[in-house]
Amino acid sequence: MRALTEHQIRASFRNAELDEVADIAMPHDLLLAEWDYLDFFAWRDPIASRKGYILIEQDGEAVGIVLRAADPTRARSGMCNLCHTMQPGNQVALFAARRAGEEGRKGSVVGTYICADLSCHESVRIVPPLAPNEIRAEQHVDRRLDGTHRRVYSFVASVLGEV
Repeated sequence: MRALTEHQIRASFRNAELDEVADIAMPHDLLLAEWDYLDFFAWRDPIASRKGYILIEQDGEAVGIVLRAADPTRARSGMCNLCHTMQPGNQVALFAARRAGEEGRKGSVVGTYICADLSCHESVRIVPPLAPNEIRAEQHVDRRLDGTHRRVYSFVASVLGEV
Protein backbone atom coordinates (compact mmCIF):
# COMPACT_ATOMS: atom_id res chain seq x y z
CA MET A 1 0.00 0.00 0.00
CA ARG A 2 1.05 3.57 -0.44
CA ALA A 3 1.44 5.74 2.67
CA LEU A 4 -1.76 7.46 3.78
CA THR A 5 -2.36 10.50 5.91
CA GLU A 6 -5.12 10.75 8.49
CA HIS A 7 -7.11 12.94 6.11
CA GLN A 8 -6.78 10.40 3.27
CA ILE A 9 -7.82 7.59 5.61
CA ARG A 10 -10.92 9.45 6.77
CA ALA A 11 -11.85 10.29 3.17
CA SER A 12 -11.59 6.61 2.15
CA PHE A 13 -14.52 5.21 4.17
CA ARG A 14 -17.40 4.14 1.95
CA ASN A 15 -19.90 2.69 4.42
CA ALA A 16 -19.99 5.45 7.03
CA GLU A 17 -21.69 8.79 7.41
CA LEU A 18 -19.61 11.97 7.81
CA ASP A 19 -20.29 12.23 11.55
CA GLU A 20 -19.16 8.61 12.03
CA VAL A 21 -15.97 9.25 10.07
CA ALA A 22 -15.21 12.28 12.25
CA ASP A 23 -15.43 10.08 15.36
CA ILE A 24 -12.97 7.45 14.12
CA ALA A 25 -9.92 7.18 16.38
CA MET A 26 -6.76 6.61 14.39
CA PRO A 27 -4.43 3.84 15.53
CA HIS A 28 -1.75 4.97 17.97
CA ASP A 29 0.99 3.61 15.71
CA LEU A 30 -0.23 5.23 12.46
CA LEU A 31 2.98 7.20 12.02
CA LEU A 32 5.00 3.99 12.41
CA ALA A 33 3.07 1.97 9.82
CA GLU A 34 5.32 0.26 7.29
CA TRP A 35 3.09 0.94 4.29
CA ASP A 36 5.32 -0.85 1.77
CA TYR A 37 4.97 -4.02 3.85
CA LEU A 38 1.16 -3.90 4.05
CA ASP A 39 -1.30 -5.51 1.65
CA PHE A 40 -4.12 -3.88 3.60
CA PHE A 41 -4.37 -1.80 6.77
CA ALA A 42 -6.67 -2.79 9.64
CA TRP A 43 -7.07 -1.70 13.26
CA ARG A 44 -9.45 -1.76 16.19
CA ASP A 45 -10.69 1.58 17.44
CA PRO A 46 -8.73 2.40 20.63
CA ILE A 47 -11.73 4.33 22.03
CA ALA A 48 -14.84 2.57 20.67
CA SER A 49 -13.62 -0.97 21.31
CA ARG A 50 -16.30 -2.73 19.26
CA LYS A 51 -15.38 -0.86 16.09
CA GLY A 52 -12.72 -1.85 13.61
CA TYR A 53 -11.57 -0.63 10.24
CA ILE A 54 -10.10 -2.15 7.09
CA LEU A 55 -8.45 -0.16 4.30
CA ILE A 56 -7.41 -1.55 0.95
CA GLU A 57 -5.90 0.03 -2.12
CA GLN A 58 -8.05 -0.33 -5.23
CA ASP A 59 -7.08 1.21 -8.56
CA GLY A 60 -4.56 3.46 -6.79
CA GLU A 61 -7.17 4.76 -4.36
CA ALA A 62 -7.68 3.98 -0.67
CA VAL A 63 -11.00 2.30 0.12
CA GLY A 64 -12.04 1.84 3.74
CA ILE A 65 -14.89 0.12 5.52
CA VAL A 66 -16.10 0.39 9.10
CA LEU A 67 -16.68 -2.85 11.02
CA ARG A 68 -18.58 -3.51 14.22
CA ALA A 69 -17.80 -6.52 16.41
CA ALA A 70 -20.61 -8.54 17.92
CA ASP A 71 -20.67 -9.18 21.65
CA PRO A 72 -18.04 -11.82 22.44
CA THR A 73 -19.82 -15.10 23.07
CA ARG A 74 -17.56 -17.72 21.49
CA ALA A 75 -15.94 -20.17 23.85
CA ARG A 76 -14.64 -22.61 21.25
CA SER A 77 -11.78 -22.05 18.88
CA GLY A 78 -12.59 -20.72 15.45
CA MET A 79 -11.10 -19.82 12.14
CA CYS A 80 -10.75 -16.32 10.75
CA ASN A 81 -12.50 -16.19 7.38
CA LEU A 82 -9.96 -13.70 6.03
CA CYS A 83 -6.57 -15.21 6.92
CA HIS A 84 -7.78 -18.79 7.56
CA THR A 85 -5.88 -18.93 10.85
CA MET A 86 -7.26 -21.06 13.68
CA GLN A 87 -7.56 -19.03 16.88
CA PRO A 88 -8.84 -19.62 20.41
CA GLY A 89 -12.51 -18.62 20.68
CA ASN A 90 -11.86 -15.26 22.32
CA GLN A 91 -9.50 -14.26 19.50
CA VAL A 92 -12.03 -14.61 16.70
CA ALA A 93 -14.99 -12.24 16.55
CA LEU A 94 -18.02 -11.84 14.34
CA PHE A 95 -17.68 -8.49 12.57
CA ALA A 96 -20.46 -6.86 10.59
CA ALA A 97 -20.07 -4.03 8.10
CA ARG A 98 -22.99 -1.94 6.96
CA ARG A 99 -23.28 -2.06 3.19
CA ALA A 100 -22.36 1.10 1.35
CA GLY A 101 -25.01 3.37 -0.14
CA GLU A 102 -28.75 2.95 -0.06
CA GLU A 103 -28.57 -0.73 0.95
CA GLY A 104 -26.68 0.22 4.11
CA ARG A 105 -29.09 3.00 4.94
CA LYS A 106 -31.86 0.39 4.79
CA GLY A 107 -29.98 -1.70 7.35
CA SER A 108 -28.28 -4.31 5.15
CA VAL A 109 -25.02 -5.66 6.57
CA VAL A 110 -22.34 -8.18 5.66
CA GLY A 111 -20.71 -10.21 8.41
CA THR A 112 -17.87 -12.66 8.84
CA TYR A 113 -15.56 -14.06 11.50
CA ILE A 114 -12.25 -12.19 11.67
CA CYS A 115 -9.27 -12.20 14.04
CA ALA A 116 -10.53 -10.12 16.98
CA ASP A 117 -7.52 -7.79 16.91
CA LEU A 118 -7.63 -7.52 13.08
CA SER A 119 -4.06 -8.80 12.90
CA CYS A 120 -4.64 -11.04 9.88
CA HIS A 121 -1.77 -9.42 8.03
CA GLU A 122 0.63 -10.57 10.76
CA SER A 123 -1.02 -13.95 11.39
CA VAL A 124 -0.43 -15.20 7.86
CA ARG A 125 3.28 -14.45 8.16
CA ILE A 126 3.72 -16.87 11.06
CA VAL A 127 5.19 -19.98 9.51
CA PRO A 128 4.01 -23.28 10.98
CA PRO A 129 6.57 -26.07 11.28
CA LEU A 130 6.73 -27.95 7.99
CA ALA A 131 7.40 -31.62 7.37
CA PRO A 132 10.45 -32.39 5.22
CA ASN A 133 8.33 -33.16 2.15
CA GLU A 134 6.24 -29.97 2.34
CA ILE A 135 6.82 -26.81 0.32
CA ARG A 136 9.38 -24.27 1.46
CA ALA A 137 8.33 -21.82 4.16
CA GLU A 138 8.54 -18.80 1.84
CA GLN A 139 6.15 -20.40 -0.64
CA HIS A 140 3.77 -21.27 2.20
CA VAL A 141 3.70 -17.66 3.45
CA ASP A 142 3.32 -16.27 -0.09
CA ARG A 143 0.38 -18.58 -0.75
CA ARG A 144 -1.30 -17.59 2.55
CA LEU A 145 -0.72 -13.88 1.81
CA ASP A 146 -2.26 -14.24 -1.64
CA GLY A 147 -5.31 -16.02 -0.23
CA THR A 148 -5.76 -13.45 2.55
CA HIS A 149 -5.40 -10.61 0.06
CA ARG A 150 -8.09 -12.16 -2.18
CA ARG A 151 -10.50 -12.76 0.71
CA VAL A 152 -10.06 -9.25 2.19
CA TYR A 153 -10.67 -7.64 -1.19
CA SER A 154 -13.68 -9.90 -1.76
CA PHE A 155 -15.14 -9.00 1.64
CA VAL A 156 -14.69 -5.27 0.97
CA ALA A 157 -16.27 -5.71 -2.48
CA SER A 158 -19.31 -7.42 -0.93
CA VAL A 159 -19.70 -4.50 1.52
CA LEU A 160 -19.51 -2.05 -1.39
CA GLY A 161 -22.04 -4.05 -3.38
CA GLU A 162 -19.58 -4.90 -6.15
CA VAL A 163 -20.13 -8.66 -5.94
